[in-house]
Amino acid sequence: MAKTRQLLLLRHAKSSWDDPSAADFDRPLSPRGQKTAPRVGAEIERRGWLPDLALVSPAVRTRQTWNLVCARWPRPLPQVAAAEELYGATPQDLLGAAQGTPKTVGTLLMLGHNPGLEEFARKLAGPSSDARALRQLTEKFPTAALARLEIEGDWDGLDFGAARLTHCLRPRDLG
Repeated sequence: MAKTRQLLLLRHAKSSWDDPSAADFDRPLSPRGQKTAPRVGAEIERRGWLPDLALVSPAVRTRQTWNLVCARWPRPLPQVAAAEELYGATPQDLLGAAQGTPKTVGTLLMLGHNPGLEEFARKLAGPSSDARALRQLTEKFPTAALARLEIEGDWDGLDFGAARLTHCLRPRDLG
């Protein structure tokens, strides 16, 4: 029987545009993003979705989001890998990164950027996906949104249309 794995796709929290001269890669979180990221982390923990491995884009706003999301999680924290391929990634890039996940990982969290992350979630979502979650994902995948997908089998067999989207949580859904 194939093992069910969990893939969490998290878009970085709201970033700041206060410094127009800052390169996109170097933009930090806005005050709103700093407030939202811990709420998402608390929801991940509350639901028992703590990852075994986190692949995090090296951009400033994604690293800051990660630090706030996992700040209150129980120790030891999951293994974290700075994944350069997540910055500016296409759905195909993200698929390749997920497929390279070790078989020992049951829950993978990928923290990245739009439009690639949202498109990746949509392409992964197969016919058995939750209709409400799919509708929410299609409507909007805002900053600090989280998509949860279930995958049957090993990571290297993951393909588009082969996952079940179970949840799409947006910051406004967290109260």
